[in-house]
Order: sequence, then structure tokens, then C-alpha cells
Amino acid sequence: MNAALLIDASYFIAAFLFIYGLKRMSSPLTARSGIVVAGAGMVLAVLASFLYTLDVSPAARPQLTTNLVLAVIALALGLGWAWRSGKKVAMTEMPQMVALYNGMGGGAAAAIAAIELIGYKTHGSVSLTLAVLGGVIGAVSLSGSLIAWAKLDGRINSTLRFSGLQAVNGSLLLLLLALGAYIVWHSGQVAMPVFAVFFALALLYGVMMTMPIGGADMPVVISLYNAFTGLAVGFEGYVLNNPALMIAGMVVGSAGSLLTLLMAKAMNRSVANVLFSNFGAASDDAQGEISGSQKPIDAADAGINMHYATKVIIAPGYGLAVAQAQHKLYELVKLLQDAGVEVKFAIHPVAGRMPGHMNVLLAEAGVPYDIIYDMEDINDEFKEADVAIVIGANDTVNPAARTNKSSPIYGMPVLNVDLAKQVYVVKRGQGKGYSGVENALFYADNTQMVYGDAQKVMVAMIQAIKSLGGGH
Repeated sequence: MNAALLIDASYFIAAFLFIYGLKRMSSPLTARSGIVVAGAGMVLAVLASFLYTLDVSPAARPQLTTNLVLAVIALALGLGWAWRSGKKVAMTEMPQMVALYNGMGGGAAAAIAAIELIGYKTHGSVSLTLAVLGGVIGAVSLSGSLIAWAKLDGRINSTLRFSGLQAVNGSLLLLLLALGAYIVWHSGQVAMPVFAVFFALALLYGVMMTMPIGGADMPVVISLYNAFTGLAVGFEGYVLNNPALMIAGMVVGSAGSLLTLLMAKAMNRSVANVLFSNFGAASDDAQGEISGSQKPIDAADAGINMHYATKVIIAPGYGLAVAQAQHKLYELVKLLQDAGVEVKFAIHPVAGRMPGHMNVLLAEAGVPYDIIYDMEDINDEFKEADVAIVIGANDTVNPAARTNKSSPIYGMPVLNVDLAKQVYVVKRGQGKGYSGVENALFYADNTQMVYGDAQKVMVAMIQAIKSLGGGH
């Protein structure tokens, strides 16, 4: 078998593994094996790329040796860093890691575009156009993902907004597209400063596009940049005539685009609204006055009341991850089930700081998949629940989204926890949600606040139930 045929066969198998792995990732039951399968495909694709060295002429072998050494060093550094950070990262920091790794993918696509364009290696208007588009999208994904990472990690705690911001960003985008068209028009034969300005503007646009976006929209933003990275990789795969890159890029791009649209729909907003609105900077004046007061209750009393309930629905949020309370929560759930209580979990599509964050968190604690429900499958059951307990969630359970037209989140689908007979909200203090919007649920007549760290609250509830002994 010659090298070309072996490379094509390897890429075909790698592409199959990518697609099959993604298919298995669609279910929590098979997601872990799906990741392994897709990872095996990536390893095969990387190894296949080294087979190109078999067709190199003797005259080019000195340069090839240098490139191989650099490639091996880069792989070793990347693998070492990824292995160490992957083992070390806490579940609360998983969204940051996803944003960072996604940015690296976009940066890699932009680097490929830069090499192809600056080295005048791209020929034909289609390949040149795709190289330019891949470079723009990859660079935007790189800088935008880094800003998203910094916001999620608390390194950037502000948003950049000023009068005329959209006009500035629009002008920046037009200038970027004009430079790209100029490069294509001149068949890539332009001066080095033009390329430098082109990529610098792309990086700047990623920053300017992401800085105004509020923290509550970060799950959608991460998903969007994931789609951007896939699209950029797919374009550069075409430029390099690399089937594995094309297929992987298209799969990631299409999956990321679909997820972005689904998440935006779950918030009852368009992607454009996410990118260009001020949702993350809502003020108290914008939503009107909230009547009532927050009514505290001791964790032990709340636990005992749940023990005597018939049906309990749990709505988890990012605060659960911050407190690393998922294991204690599941211990509480098992105690309630032993007492004959029906317990279910309700997951909002944008709960946490990235898509699927809560599902991963609960799976890590061993929570069975058959008691975890998506919002649309369980929302009608809240009115039948004796108790709904909210743990570290805020914006996703705010009833103002249904009832208060003056609220900045009006129209966003939320979990109907307020319809339960009794609601307990586990929260550190009286602060607002990530969006900055005050939550009307906390002031409702049927709501009581359990203040404290979620893990400590779970421990207190567990001890209170154990002290009762027996069932109902």
C-alpha cells in the first residue's frame, strides 16, 4: 500500500470515528465512550499526517527533519499541558477550560491560514477565499474565547459598552471584510503589513464583539465560538485538501451552530440579540419594584419538611458546582428516596456556565440519568410537587420572565419552580444572579431562603433526616 492510499484510508477511518463519537456523545449513557472514540479518531488523524514524509524528495529531507523535530516538540508540550490541566481542573472551572481549548482550536485554524496566505501557497479564488474566511473566523474565535474565559474565570468583571459601540464594531467588520476582499482580489500577493493588519483587526474584532456581552449569556457565547472554530477548521481543511480536517470542522461547526440556536431559543432570544443587547447589564429600575421579603429557614427544618413530602423536584445551578455539593446532594436524594419520596431533577438548557454543565456535574456524582429531566419534559410537574428546591440557580428560575413585561428577561423560558407548594432556595446570600436581575421568586409567599454554602446546607439536611429514622 503506497503512502497516499494509506493516508486516505486513515483519514476515512478517522472521519468515521469523529462522526460516530459525536453520535455517542448525544446521550449521557454513551457520552464517555463517545469521547474516547472521537479521541481515537484524532490520534489516528495526527499519526496519518506524518505519513506525508514518505513522499518527500531527498533534497527536502534536511528541512523535513527540522519540521519533524518541531512538530514532535509541539505535540509533547501540548499533550503534557492538556494532560496536567485536564487532571487538575475542578468541575467549577470546566467552562473556562472549554472556552480556552476552543480558543486554541480557532487560533490553530488562524495560524494555518496565516502560513498559507503569507507563504503564497494558496492558489485559486475558492481556496484563497476560504483561507481568508478561515483566518478571520479562527482569529475572532481565539480572541473572543479568551475574553469569555477571562469573564468566566473572574479576571474580567466588567463589560465594555459605550454610545456608538455597534457602529464601531460594524465599521471594524466592514474594514476587515474589505481587507479580506483586497487580499483575494490580488491573489494573495500583497505586502506583509497588509496581512499583519488583517489578522490584528480580526483579533480586535473578537475582543470588541465579546466584551459587551453579559455573563448570563456566556453559555451561548461559548457554543457560538465552538461553531466558529469548527467552521474555520473546515475551511482550512479544504485549503490543505485534508479530508479529516474538513469533516471534523463541518461536524463541529454544524453541531455548535445547532446547539447555539437551541440555547438561544431556550432563552427566547435570537443569537443577534445575545450578541448585541445589554441583557447582562440589567438594572433594578428596568424591572420595576418587587414586593414582599426574603424569608429565611434553617437547613435542618427544610430537610425535615422534604422528608415528609411526596414529591420533590430539584433545580440545580452554578452555585452547586461552586460549592462542590453534588455528592452530598445525591446522598440527600437517596435518603429521601429511601423514605418513599419521589425525587426528580429539572435542568434548564442554560443552567451553569456552559451547555450540559449540570448534566456532567450530576453524572460525576452518580445521579441516575432516569431522574434527570430537561425543562420541557418536567415543567408541567412543578404544580404537583410538594417541594421544589433550588440550589445555586437564579436567572433560570425567575418567574418575572413569565409575568413581568418590564423585566429584562421577560419572555425567557424558566423552570416553573414557583408553582410548587413550597420552594426552598439554597443561596449564599441575598445577591442577584449572573445577569444582574433581581429574582422575584425569592420574595414569593411560598418561598423560603436557606442561606449558606450549598455543601454545608446539604450536610445539615442529611443529618436532620437521619435523626428522624424510619420512613414517613
